[in-house]
Amino acid sequence: MLSRTETVPHSGLQPGSEDRPAVAGAQLPGDPAASKNMLLLIQLRWIAVAGQIATIVFVHHVFGIALPLVPMGVVIAALIALNLGSLAWVRSGREVRDEALLAAILFDVVALTAQLYFSGGATNPFAFLFLLQVTLAAVMLDQRSTWAVVAATCLSFAALAVAYRPLALPPGTGDLFRLHVMGMLVCFALDAALLFAFVTRITRNLRERDARLASLKQHAAEEDHIVRMGLLASGAAHELGTPLASLSVILGDWRRVPAIASNPELLQEVDEMQAAVKRCKSILTGVLLSAGEARGEAPRVTTVNTFVNELVEEWRAARSPQSLQFTNTFGADLPIVSDSTLKQIVFNVLDNAYDSSPAWIGVTVERDGDALVISVADKGPGFQPEMLAQLGKPYQSSKGKPGGGLGLFLVVNVVRKLGGSVSAANRPQGGASVTLRLPLAALALGARSHGQ
Repeated sequence: MLSRTETVPHSGLQPGSEDRPAVAGAQLPGDPAASKNMLLLIQLRWIAVAGQIATIVFVHHVFGIALPLVPMGVVIAALIALNLGSLAWVRSGREVRDEALLAAILFDVVALTAQLYFSGGATNPFAFLFLLQVTLAAVMLDQRSTWAVVAATCLSFAALAVAYRPLALPPGTGDLFRLHVMGMLVCFALDAALLFAFVTRITRNLRERDARLASLKQHAAEEDHIVRMGLLASGAAHELGTPLASLSVILGDWRRVPAIASNPELLQEVDEMQAAVKRCKSILTGVLLSAGEARGEAPRVTTVNTFVNELVEEWRAARSPQSLQFTNTFGADLPIVSDSTLKQIVFNVLDNAYDSSPAWIGVTVERDGDALVISVADKGPGFQPEMLAQLGKPYQSSKGKPGGGLGLFLVVNVVRKLGGSVSAANRPQGGASVTLRLPLAALALGARSHGQ
């Protein structure tokens, strides 16, 4: 029964799911801590009900000890009713508070006290099951509530030492001390088994909680890094906008100079410079849009196939790779909202692939359920194992450049903002591949292209 329930310490933090080493951006939600703890109490109570029924039947029929079956059966029925009510409460989705957990544990203490009262009181070896209730309270509840459970168990044990119904032992029962020791052995084994299973889950959940805390701290540090980079990049973009505009005007004037207009080679060079200036303006637009500012180029309505086809052709014209293999199997077209930021993150991945493998680059676009999947492959040296393990972390680069590794870091964070993920792997035939998985709901017409 215990194998499917995990306990969460009272801190209220929920164990999260860790990302796989070569996947960044995916996030998995955790269950409410109090609800998981209530489910654990429900399962332990089912064990208690089954154990009490088995013990009563064994003692009554095997040892021939007369027990008050009716009142003891009423206590078991009350435990079953509490379990069914608690289960319905949790499944209804209503909030489970610490007060409810305290009340449930105290009810279990009262039920155990009642059963012990009808079966020998403090002389019953199963009286040490009170320690299990104390352990549960110490893990699940705050300090004040735990002390309340400690006080309740101590008072119950003290009361059972004074007032209880003695067991009516039949003649010829045998060595009572030996029977008591055997009962204590069974109680010890039961306590040890439940505590082992319980503490094992506590330890595992503490590790998961620590891992989640470390992940949250890492994400917070990355967000702070992005903010500082965004401020710096935004200022630089504003400063560079004016000289780029001047260069564009100068190049336009050069095209009208007779000496250049009549020389095809010079005219081609001017056109190439104009294209480079235009791309720089597009990059600056992406920087400013990422920083929440506008530079004259707003998001536009397009379709998936139009977006990826234009994107690949624009990048091919700008970088002129020796071989670019483009495969688009997306299927039925869908309208989306696109801006330069979305285009820039794909450009970033393509640029990284081009730097590693200028001779060949493969781009594949496909649909996987409700997601747009863009894969970029190359025939370069591939990723080092430590690079895959630190995917999406800043300053992780195989190029050896100062400040390198920020491109993929920004890609991972932008895709994560869209609710997608980025994965990287080394190809069996050599080279590497980077896959962007973008939810279509975040790109769809009517949805923002940032922050979803």
